[in-house]
Amino acid sequence: MRKRPVPGSGKVGGATRRDPVTQRRERRSPPLLGAEEGMSQAPEARPSPPSVYHERQRLELCAVHALNNVLQEKLFSQEAADEICKRLAPDSRLNPHRSLLGTGNYDVNVIMAALQGLGLAAVWWDRRRPLSQLALPQVLGLILNLPSPVSLGLLSLPLRRRHWVALRQVDGIYYNLDSKLRAPEALGNEDGVRTFLAAALAQGLCEVLLVVTKEVEEAGCWLHTS
Repeated sequence: MRKRPVPGSGKVGGATRRDPVTQRRERRSPPLLGAEEGMSQAPEARPSPPSVYHERQRLELCAVHALNNVLQEKLFSQEAADEICKRLAPDSRLNPHRSLLGTGNYDVNVIMAALQGLGLAAVWWDRRRPLSQLALPQVLGLILNLPSPVSLGLLSLPLRRRHWVALRQVDGIYYNLDSKLRAPEALGNEDGVRTFLAAALAQGLCEVLLVVTKEVEEAGCWLHTS
């Protein structure tokens, strides 16, 4: 599916800041012009629907998929995640941050280190707080850790494993970008994503990471305190 850069701006101290990923894409993307520079759009032309980047599940790479889906760009691969694992545990024969079989299953330390390498941060959401305190406009995206059923082909097994899922806003609409879905699932506006989060947290085994810029993390403006 064609990917399209998505703004992830937030206001810190009254000024609008773009996240490092958006700034990098803006620098390398030339302006798009019509057949004639300055030509206005024809009256019959209609804006195309938003293109949402969505990676599908492969092996146990849900952490890699969640990172790329929340950033709306393929920035990480299995090789890059494995390299992070080696940096996190350089002296370990059996790396504790990934599957022993080499199929992925990366832990939260890999996700946090990957985001830090881009100048971003991951903030744990305290499930005891009401979701009304979550300042969604200040959040680039969310990554959830959920229990997920295990299947063998068409056979569903009575087992559950941890699974990483990305949520992201694109052109005013929030999407569930679970790599196990065939296509992105529209959640709607802020109320829609809060409803989804409330249902996920009600399961009791869900953890939520807020993906924010360093400025937002330091200012703490991802949280409504009043």
